[in-house]
Amino acid sequence: MTGRRRNGSRFLPRLLPRPGRALAAGALAACAPLITGCGIVPGVTGGSGDDPITVMTWAPESTGADDKPGMPALARAYGRWVNTRGGIDGRELRVLTCNERNDSVAVARCARRAVEEKAVAVVGSYSQHTDSFLNTLESAGIPYIGGYGITNDEFTSPLSYPVNGGQPALLAGLGRALADRCGPVALVRPDTIAGDQLPPLLDSGLAAGGHGRAGDQRAAEDATAYDDHVRQALRRATAEPGRPGCVVPALGDRTPVFMDSFRRARTDFPEVRTATVLGSVDQTTIDASGGASGPYEGAYATGWYPQASDERWDAMKEVIEQEAFGDTRIDPADAGVQTTWIAYTVLHRVLDTLGGEEVSADAVTDALDGGLKVSTGGLTPTLQWKARQELAAAGFPRMVNADVTQQVVRDGRLVTVGQGFTDTTETLQAADLL
Repeated sequence: MTGRRRNGSRFLPRLLPRPGRALAAGALAACAPLITGCGIVPGVTGGSGDDPITVMTWAPESTGADDKPGMPALARAYGRWVNTRGGIDGRELRVLTCNERNDSVAVARCARRAVEEKAVAVVGSYSQHTDSFLNTLESAGIPYIGGYGITNDEFTSPLSYPVNGGQPALLAGLGRALADRCGPVALVRPDTIAGDQLPPLLDSGLAAGGHGRAGDQRAAEDATAYDDHVRQALRRATAEPGRPGCVVPALGDRTPVFMDSFRRARTDFPEVRTATVLGSVDQTTIDASGGASGPYEGAYATGWYPQASDERWDAMKEVIEQEAFGDTRIDPADAGVQTTWIAYTVLHRVLDTLGGEEVSADAVTDALDGGLKVSTGGLTPTLQWKARQELAAAGFPRMVNADVTQQVVRDGRLVTVGQGFTDTTETLQAADLL
């Protein structure tokens, strides 16, 4: 097992577009021409008139761990789509994209470039290293809209505007769902600072349903096989005769590696089911593993949004079809791609309210802090960044959306079960993250 990474993420310790101009919203994802390196196009933002409006989207690419190439790729495609339709109020929207490389130094460089280019926001991005970039953004007054919700700072920074409840809501919601369905639960998670916060979140959901705590197994986040962990997890999940248990791999993009090992070992334990959260599994992963005949069949999952086949995603799919057809980096079922779409929906709504006024980072922040409500076409509840005292007391003062969806893999497809969204606010309040 590798050493524990101390300079990575710190996981939550305490704690549609409108008609007309709305089509231009995605241009914020825009910058048609891109150069090598960080993939950044120089641009001028702020001011008024015909000046371009510049934003940035970053995510790790080609690192072999937690890659999210679809996020900047969607941003660029969405921007091209908007700019070909006249931009926003006739202004070109530029997107700066940067390979965050899952590295604290690289993402700090991305943030500095956002400041140099006078970006009005960082939108729809992913990084485990918020402690390496948020101070830079805060010093420059640049808002961080729609991060992936993977670190504590995303739910505490006054300039963070998350669009979902991050991993806390997913784990809490999953625990509540498993409490009614599973015997012993075995959690397999990364041996990192971020991973240390997963057990209490899952346990809070289990406890809400009257279930005991999950077994906690630490694993290397970059392992190439998990045979030993699978055997240990299966022993825990079958420790109580007559009560088939569940194995919960929460290993990010290493979850498929775990499931390869699980597939080989589970033949002697056919009654054991698996469960995970979106981000660790999606429809593409299920398809690649064999669909209905693969190891995910019957697995439980929680997500932030409706299933990928839901018609509420049609507008996003139209943009992908028109501007990124054949770009295999962009998967409409990927939670990162979906989050980027929603984040740009938020940004466009803000710019729409500014009209002909000066567009700057301060203006964007003022609009968000002024009680602006943003509809996402039913993909999330209406978003408004006003303090929710119950979540602030739980250590998540910037979380405004604690809803999750319950899903299950049925006949090889992720399908939503239950009635729409489940609010995890009370469950999160009960989580012991200290």
